[in-house]
Amino acid sequence: ILFTLSLLFPAYISIDGVDLDAGTLEINMQNDEPIGGFQFDLAGVDITGASGGSAESNGFMVSTSSTTVLGFSLTGGTIPPGDGLLVDVSFEGSPEEICLEGVVIASSSGNPIETEIGDCFSITSDIEGCTDPEANNYNSDATVDDESCEYDNSGLHFELNINQTGESHLI
Repeated sequence: ILFTLSLLFPAYISIDGVDLDAGTLEINMQNDEPIGGFQFDLAGVDITGASGGSAESNGFMVSTSSTTVLGFSLTGGTIPPGDGLLVDVSFEGSPEEICLEGVVIASSSGNPIETEIGDCFSITSDIEGCTDPEANNYNSDATVDDESCEYDNSGLHFELNINQTGESHLI
């Protein structure tokens, strides 16, 4: 899928490696041409810092506000074409969802580069219920089987009561 996107958009940026306990996430980028600068907002969290990745290794100055990350080179350097970690971001908050917004990726001449943006990070809660589609009470929304499945006993199953006599027989 990423290869197909690279044919349509020279850059693809996404959220990955979210650690809610540590308050960190990774911003990954796949780009087919050199990048001269980037800016993006993160909705759902308060940004406390950003560093590392290809931004740092290519001499970019990275600054943040509570909602925005901005990166560029004071010397005119670029991030070469590639696929990997753009920057690590630290944040505060307990979000249900974190989304990239207002993404601007620029060429070395400052012109915007068309960019595809990945999906938001969403916290998914486990939904307990019967996960067996053959059961009478199958719950298609359930993600965790709570062993509550009920089955129709007509024709498929039968019950046999054996009287306890104390003797064992195999017939």
